[in-house]
Amino acid sequence: MLGKMLENVQAKTPLVHNITNYVTVNDVANVILASGGSPIMSAEPKDVYDITSICGGLNINIGTLTTDSIEAMFIAGERAGELGHQILLDPVGAGASALRTNTAVELMEKLNLTVVRGNISEIKTLAMGSGTTKGVDADVADAVTEENLDQAVTFLKDFAKKAGTVVAITGAIDLVSDGEKCYVIRNGRPEMGRITGTGCQLSGMMTAFLVANPDQPLEAAAAAVCTMGLAGEIGWTYMQDGDGNSTYRNRIIDAVYNMTPEKLNEGAKYEVR
Repeated sequence: MLGKMLENVQAKTPLVHNITNYVTVNDVANVILASGGSPIMSAEPKDVYDITSICGGLNINIGTLTTDSIEAMFIAGERAGELGHQILLDPVGAGASALRTNTAVELMEKLNLTVVRGNISEIKTLAMGSGTTKGVDADVADAVTEENLDQAVTFLKDFAKKAGTVVAITGAIDLVSDGEKCYVIRNGRPEMGRITGTGCQLSGMMTAFLVANPDQPLEAAAAAVCTMGLAGEIGWTYMQDGDGNSTYRNRIIDAVYNMTPEKLNEGAKYEVR
């Protein structure tokens, strides 16, 4: 099933508009290309209406906000909604500042999001801060572990149902839910956390998966998470003495580039709850 999601990306070459942070923009573009998609980057308010109009999906990442980029996010998001495009929100650092939190909450409230993808702390912030999701039980630890997994799954399902969107929490154990089902994914390597931007890369690639599989957003999101985690595992096997996080970043992108539906089906580690 998940391999079919990747097969569709490689066959359809989905075009993704990315309003992402300047720390990782190059890596986001490269991983989208590696997966079979095609990236366009633009955060200029006067440009984004036209750019998002020719794409099939919009990836919004709030990692390095500016007044102009916030304006661009709403212009592009409203246009993408009018066209029925796939829209992903990556609420990087939500909870760290009022600007990030308020921007993420407002984007959730005003845009027709397909997926929200973040770490557990960011998702907890949105669950507690969004006007449409007040009352969600956010009393879950800041890391998803085997010990609190049941509680985390319940929290995520509740939030996804109230938010009306697919929500992905990534970490040592990844969770992806549409409010009814939850994929529990155990792919990846702890060393991936020592590379700046693996989450940003995943959000860009996930948007390509969503565009290529518009009728299966839950499965598309889960397939993207498995692809990135499996690429981290494969990339690590090629590391040699003297290699560090810069080399590992490239190994991961190369592993995405060489991923096949068969490899994904064989290597994906998940259960559905």
